[in-house]
Amino acid sequence: MSGIWVGLRTWHGAAAGLVALALLAVAVGPAVAQAPGTSGAGAGASAGSLAATPANPTGTPSGAAGRAGERPSAVAPAPTVDPLDRLRERLTRQLGATEAAPGSKTQAPVMRVENEAPGELRIQAVPRPAGAPRQGATGADPARGAGAQAQVPSKARPGTAGKAAVDAAGHAAGPAWSYSGPTGPQAWAQLSPLYSLCERGRRQSPIDIRDGLKVDLEPVQFDYKPGFFSIIDNGHTVDVQLASGSAIELGGRRYALAGFHFHLPSEERVEGRGFEMSIHLVHRDAKGRLAVVALLAEEGEEHPAVQTVWNHLPLEKRELVAAPVEFDPAALLPADRRYYTYMGSLTTPPCTEGVLWIVLQQPIRISPEQRAIFVRLYPMNARPVQPTSDRLIKQSR
Repeated sequence: MSGIWVGLRTWHGAAAGLVALALLAVAVGPAVAQAPGTSGAGAGASAGSLAATPANPTGTPSGAAGRAGERPSAVAPAPTVDPLDRLRERLTRQLGATEAAPGSKTQAPVMRVENEAPGELRIQAVPRPAGAPRQGATGADPARGAGAQAQVPSKARPGTAGKAAVDAAGHAAGPAWSYSGPTGPQAWAQLSPLYSLCERGRRQSPIDIRDGLKVDLEPVQFDYKPGFFSIIDNGHTVDVQLASGSAIELGGRRYALAGFHFHLPSEERVEGRGFEMSIHLVHRDAKGRLAVVALLAEEGEEHPAVQTVWNHLPLEKRELVAAPVEFDPAALLPADRRYYTYMGSLTTPPCTEGVLWIVLQQPIRISPEQRAIFVRLYPMNARPVQPTSDRLIKQSR
């Protein structure tokens, strides 16, 4: 009797196996018979998509053939499915990487399957804010962001992509600082160890330029080109970010122009004299060395290039605005390019030293109205002058 029972159980298992194989052949057969590159109208379900899932509890096929009241087409073959796409779909379904319901403030992470090396896969969950487009919707991967953008070519619109911890205005990504009060210049070094050079540095800027050695200095080669620009009121100054292509050459080095910003009053002094404003044009060479060209501004007639910047000021702080016109940085420069030069630092945290300063001797002119516009934004955003510490200062004779 026990032998008969075992035989029945064996026959029952074999029969169940044959039924499962038959069902699998029915489900997979159309996909195998499908010619590469062809597709059927309304066919969107793979063999594995007939199983019940949280999004499809009944296990009915998705697509046009699965809508209520319609009969599945008997002739529509299933499309060929890439095994990697099938794996990605199954992982996404199993790990809950689905779109949030309408009105939800959060979304599940995006599952990204990448080839790390031949024969290897890396699966990475990347948070995506609600409402963010899927990869491929705009040609960019929202999981990666826009920070990997290459340098903007000349005349292209600049942005914030690829910016280092110190931006074109010399501002660091660190604790908040200001030009007055508890977070003013006297306290910068105490705000963060990152800012320690603001107090212990021995080559700090700005300085009162005095007793410069009058020598025949090599002329600065200004290779500035027109291009589109972006502008931001970053909470410390008005910062203009320029398209790539402009540069200066001095001492056998080429420094690319990143952008420029404004200070009121001027941070630099010359023989004790201050100026209405100053403009700092920030440059960087291929090894990351900084060179700043400082323009001193005194009251006079309206400056057309400065007015172009004012015409496109953002309405909100920390909002980057792309101007619809081109800007030629050469239009900022005075006719006389003789200069003072010394080694100093950034004039804002982290007060990095090793910066080559080039202060043009001839001031440019701005109108009282142009000055008043900046006063409305920043009545004062200048660091006090720092000790010269017996630094060598040269000036063109």
